[in-house]
Amino acid sequence: MARYISLTLTTRGVSCTARLLDDVAPRTCAAVWDALPLDGQVYHGKYARNEIYALLPVFSAQDPGKENTTVTPIPGDVCWFHFDSDDLGNPGYGYEASAGVRDRAELIDLALFYGRNNLLINGDQGWVPGNVFATVVDGLDVMAEACQSIWMDGARGEFLAFARAGED
Repeated sequence: MARYISLTLTTRGVSCTARLLDDVAPRTCAAVWDALPLDGQVYHGKYARNEIYALLPVFSAQDPGKENTTVTPIPGDVCWFHFDSDDLGNPGYGYEASAGVRDRAELIDLALFYGRNNLLINGDQGWVPGNVFATVVDGLDVMAEACQSIWMDGARGEFLAFARAGED
């Protein structure tokens, strides 16, 4: 039976629904599903292009490792990335000290890709493959508009929330 999650920009009040890809990313799906609900400050991608994401403290006892990875996510892909402080600690990435990003030993990045032509390469780190664990099945068009607003108008004060679909 398919499982679904909602992704919500809480201040803008915009949501979309994604189907978990349990068949190709079972460990990642289990880690996320078991930890829901989750939320964090939203950021817009600088390098990957059409991406919004939240950086969260590690929430799973076991890292799922690589499964169903990509470096070219397509619109509607929802991805998991695992970073340590050396990956994101450079002040040049723009994370404010108050966000606590640079102070965490490890981080989980849950990302939504809302447009085409994404490429997961970082000038300092090289290729950054992500686990594709869900695909948006409803509401991507409205979410993409809100993501463009984050890019043009700013992300400050906006949160990206993940929950089991149909649950509060």
